[in-house]
Amino acid sequence: MTLTFRGLAVASSLVAFGLPALAQTEVKIGYALAPDSHYGVAAETFEEVVLAETGDQFAFKHFPSSGLGGEREVIEGLQIGTVEATIVSSGTLANFVPDTGVFDIPFLFRDLAHARGVLDGPIGQDILAKFDNVGLHGLAWGEQGFRHITNNRNPINTPADVEGLKIRTMENPVHLAAFNAMGAAPTPMAWPEVISSLQQGVIDGQENPLSVIVSVKLNEVQKYLTLSGHVYSPAMLLVSKPFWDGLDDAQKAAFEKAAAEAVVAMRGYVDNVETTGVETLKERGMEVNNLSTDEKAAFQSSIATAYEGYYETYGKELVDSIVNFE
Repeated sequence: MTLTFRGLAVASSLVAFGLPALAQTEVKIGYALAPDSHYGVAAETFEEVVLAETGDQFAFKHFPSSGLGGEREVIEGLQIGTVEATIVSSGTLANFVPDTGVFDIPFLFRDLAHARGVLDGPIGQDILAKFDNVGLHGLAWGEQGFRHITNNRNPINTPADVEGLKIRTMENPVHLAAFNAMGAAPTPMAWPEVISSLQQGVIDGQENPLSVIVSVKLNEVQKYLTLSGHVYSPAMLLVSKPFWDGLDDAQKAAFEKAAAEAVVAMRGYVDNVETTGVETLKERGMEVNNLSTDEKAAFQSSIATAYEGYYETYGKELVDSIVNFE
């Protein structure tokens, strides 16, 4: 608010001296989750740092909870310049830069530190740079965490427990291949449709990180949580390429700094939820089970056929370089 009042004061002073007020550039930022989610925390931090660095040059307008539509719609809005910024999951990114799909391969990452190191290192940054070729500019890799399965049918301990399960997946061919290999009935679906589909029994379950499961209160529509950790789920801070190209060097530096600090805030949120989320969901009434190392190995074996397809799509050398990254 201090920044807002300062902007009004500057504008008033300019008018008093007979000069036109400086026009602010609007930055519409859309994201799928609520303001109190890891997306919301990142978006607020992003705005705060940009304003601190640039003064009154920009005015942010937030559209949380899919206020601008599904993620694919928002990204397409960035491409044509009707939306300036977004924080998105990896769910639809492969539709724009196919190489991003490699990070969605199940059981690819050992832990959060491994995933963050890959994304922040040369492999992740090389893929991030490819968004400039499709009308977008990738500022930084964000994070959701490791994905887990929730459903209303039964607890899940073995691949047989997943057979025939109508499970919502992101619109992501990597995830679809994995769940098909397990024998599930994966149903790609945009996020805004998920809660009502669970309520109406159109689907049995879904898979998401604890950061999402907790923040959207999936416990209200799901009974069982299986801590499968089958996929690490990155996010991304994207801006419109037309918008980015219209910024000067100082403004670009401000947005880059803001994105870096937003990622720190987002990862901090994920770290906290990874520590406290399971107990929160148990307190809310969910039945929780944790897959053992051997049980995870059985799931990994069940998707061996999918891995052959991943090697063909992304190259075994790239997949192995991620697995072996230290």
